[in-house]
Amino acid sequence: MSGTIVGVDVGGTFTDLFCFDEAQGRFRTAKVPSNRGDEAVGFLDGLRTFGPVSQLASVVHGTTVGTNALLERKGARVGLITTRGFRDVLEMRRRDRLRTWGLWGDFVPVVDRDMRLEVGERVLADGTIREPVDAEEVRAAARQLIAQGAEALAIVFINAYANPANEQAALAAAAEVWTGDTIACSSQILPEIREFERTSTTALNAYLQPVVGSYLGKLDAALQSDGFTGRFHIVQSNGGVMSTASARRLPVRTALSGPAAGVIAAAAIARAAGFPDVITGDLGGTSFDVSLVVGGETALAAQTTIDFGLVIRTPMIEITTIGAGGGSIARVDAGGLLQVGPESAGSRPGPVCYAQGNTRPTLTDANVVLGRINAERPIGGKLARLDVEAAKAAILEHVGKPLGLDAMAAAEAILRVANGHMAGAIRLVSIERGHDPSRFAAVPFGGGGALHAGALIRDVGLKAALVPRYPGVTSALGCVIADIRHDQVQTLNLMLEGLDAAALDRRMVAEAAAVRAVVAEAGLPVERIDILFALDMHYAGQTHTVSVPLPVAVSGGTTGVTEAVVRGAFEESYRTSFSRLLPGVAARIVNLRTAAVGRRPHFDLRALAPEAGASVQGAARGTRPVWFSGAWHEAAIFARLELPVGAVIPGPAILEQPDATTVVDPGLSARVDELGNVIVEAAA
Repeated sequence: MSGTIVGVDVGGTFTDLFCFDEAQGRFRTAKVPSNRGDEAVGFLDGLRTFGPVSQLASVVHGTTVGTNALLERKGARVGLITTRGFRDVLEMRRRDRLRTWGLWGDFVPVVDRDMRLEVGERVLADGTIREPVDAEEVRAAARQLIAQGAEALAIVFINAYANPANEQAALAAAAEVWTGDTIACSSQILPEIREFERTSTTALNAYLQPVVGSYLGKLDAALQSDGFTGRFHIVQSNGGVMSTASARRLPVRTALSGPAAGVIAAAAIARAAGFPDVITGDLGGTSFDVSLVVGGETALAAQTTIDFGLVIRTPMIEITTIGAGGGSIARVDAGGLLQVGPESAGSRPGPVCYAQGNTRPTLTDANVVLGRINAERPIGGKLARLDVEAAKAAILEHVGKPLGLDAMAAAEAILRVANGHMAGAIRLVSIERGHDPSRFAAVPFGGGGALHAGALIRDVGLKAALVPRYPGVTSALGCVIADIRHDQVQTLNLMLEGLDAAALDRRMVAEAAAVRAVVAEAGLPVERIDILFALDMHYAGQTHTVSVPLPVAVSGGTTGVTEAVVRGAFEESYRTSFSRLLPGVAARIVNLRTAAVGRRPHFDLRALAPEAGASVQGAARGTRPVWFSGAWHEAAIFARLELPVGAVIPGPAILEQPDATTVVDPGLSARVDELGNVIVEAAA
């Protein structure tokens, strides 16, 4: 299996795997239950389905460990050493509100106040050191934090972005008394202006270091125990891949690792299928993750808020997450309203129909009762059958009786509420950003996304839904095809008028060399390394910036950047964002952003296409009653992977495969394209 790469996406319910033999051009997929609390078990169980782990060349992993630690507030106990007078930056934040209406609401920072200590030092905004740091004072603070139980240490000094000398000296002093590598300063994590964002990102990085480091250490040990000697990499939140060493050092960049891999794969599949504008929807066991792809390109955000007040300023694919997954629990609240999620049954005990001890109904239970999921052939392959009667009884008890509905009406109500949540998330990333959803196709994936394709088309007004060939393992496929990427940012704070272009050019060349070296160290084969430059700019007096991609490249030791090039790029970006310029107002360069992207060898998606000789008749599996809009309909059942290219299946129909189920509602039809994708759209 030399040259074999496996993508692994560990979700809350299932661990999905996509195995690709680069030499043979062949692939296999697998889906095994996740083991919450010891993910290494499901991780290795999945890898072993492809044969000896020792023969794998590379494993690329999309993880939600960082995300879960942040959402569940289960990170490390962090100590913070900061400039005197700035102890409470984490709590002051930007004065945003937990609730739009009303000023009440609690916020608990990830670093307790008694774990935030101050030391004397001062760097001015121009980089001048007014007060050097006292190394002994730093060592004393570090010792105090150790005594108070700190597991990780963050050092954040005001204006360290302009001159990191005091911070670096403090880091060296603290390292003399600190044990382990869970120690970092803000100039290593985010050398960028704005003290709150820099403090928050550095503190959250420290908060995740022991958690993510321990998790990756367990996986490394488990792989080695099975004789694995290949390369092990992690997907970043920006959709790129990095080494495990980088992930241990910068765990904050893995906060949306798993969902990002799915968006990368969905965007690639949609581009190849001729759908440049899509809205991806990953429906797993615990959540529904939505992202916008315009012109075939994913949208990167410079800053993301994972939960209220937990701000991470590092490039991430823009993903909106809601608690609406297959395991989301349905309940009637105190006000008599039906709610679905965000609490989830996960993989243990799972939905009621899994018969593993849960008694509260979930979205999966509703789909089973309505006949949309085949109880005799559940996905994942670990359960012989699903308990439909138990699911129906739970729905009737917890939803039907409180609302005065029978079991079928209650199950359909659960579906409608969940679909409403999903439609709302799609509107949030499209309509509220000025995009007409009728121009977009949905790309539903994950174990449950394709169950709701028809509802998303109807409720949001999308033009179609493109269901990938293997929707249940799309995120794992994204791990295989993702490029290697490393981003850096540096605050410059320069006026555009009279710009010293030569100095900017030298800085850009140096930053390019630094990010290129990180990508080269990753050890995965790449066809080339592209260097991307962008500036954060605004007009003087403005607070917020626009991202300004620069149309330059390093060649012969220079980028050739000039003031005219920067001005032209800024005006184009500003006009695109705001439809006008501000003549006569000076412009300012705030930050330089540099990214190195190692382009992986192209993955030919034609490898996923149906084999020759397939036929609609051969794929037919009879019919069964399925509930749509208050009544039973006799739906045609097909083995989805046996359908030929060009097949057209009118609804109502169910397309089944080992990793997912696709529902074709009445009034819609499904056709198979040349890559094996299923396009669901209004019937002709």
